[in-house]
Amino acid sequence: MELPMLTVGEYSLVYNMLSFCIASMVFSGLFFIIAKDRVAPQYRMSVILSTIVVGIAGYHYFRIFGSWEAAYVMEGANYVASGTPFNDAYRYMDWLLTVPLLVVELLLLCSVAAEKKEGLIFNTVVATVLMLIFGYLGEISGGTSLTDQRGIYGFLSTVPFVYIVWVLWNEVTVAMADKDGHLKILYRNIRFLLIFTWGYYPIVYMAPFIMDA
Repeated sequence: MELPMLTVGEYSLVYNMLSFCIASMVFSGLFFIIAKDRVAPQYRMSVILSTIVVGIAGYHYFRIFGSWEAAYVMEGANYVASGTPFNDAYRYMDWLLTVPLLVVELLLLCSVAAEKKEGLIFNTVVATVLMLIFGYLGEISGGTSLTDQRGIYGFLSTVPFVYIVWVLWNEVTVAMADKDGHLKILYRNIRFLLIFTWGYYPIVYMAPFIMDA
C-alpha cells in the first residue's frame, strides 16, 4: 500500500486518535472488571466478553500505533513514507477475534431460547469469519471497480453480513417484546445502533468505487 504524504496536522490527527483509542480500550477494560460483580448474574458473561474484546482491541491498536509511527518520517514541513510498510492487516486480525465475540455477546444479552442458542451462535460466528475473510481478500486486491476482485469479494462478504445483521435485529426485537419502560427503549436503541455502526463499514469499503467513478 502506497502511503500518501501528510501534513503535520493530518499525521497528528491519526496519531492522537490511535492514542485516544488505546486509552479508551484500556480503561474500559478496567471498568468492566471492577463493575462485573455489580451486574445481574445472567449478564455477567456479556461483561466478561466485553472485557476480552477491549483487551484484544487495545493490543491491536497499540500495534497499529507503533506501525503508524514507524511508517512515517518528518521531511521538511510534511510527513513522508519512511519505507517501513504500514501493517494494515492488524485491523482485520483484530476484527477476526473481536467481531465474533461481540455477536455472541449481543445474543447472550438477548437471552436467546436455549433450544436454538447453540446453533444460532455457531451460524453467526461462521458467517462473521467468512464476512471478514472475504472482506480482507477484497481489501488487499487493490481494486477500485465493482467488477474486479474487490467488487466480487465485497459481494461475497455482503451475503454473511446481511445474514448477521438480520439475525441480530430479529433477536433484539424478540428480546424487546417482553420489556417495558426504560429497558424497552434501551433495546430499541440497540437496534438503531446496530444498523448505524454496522452500516458504516460497507460504505467505507465501497469508497474506492465511488472515488474511481
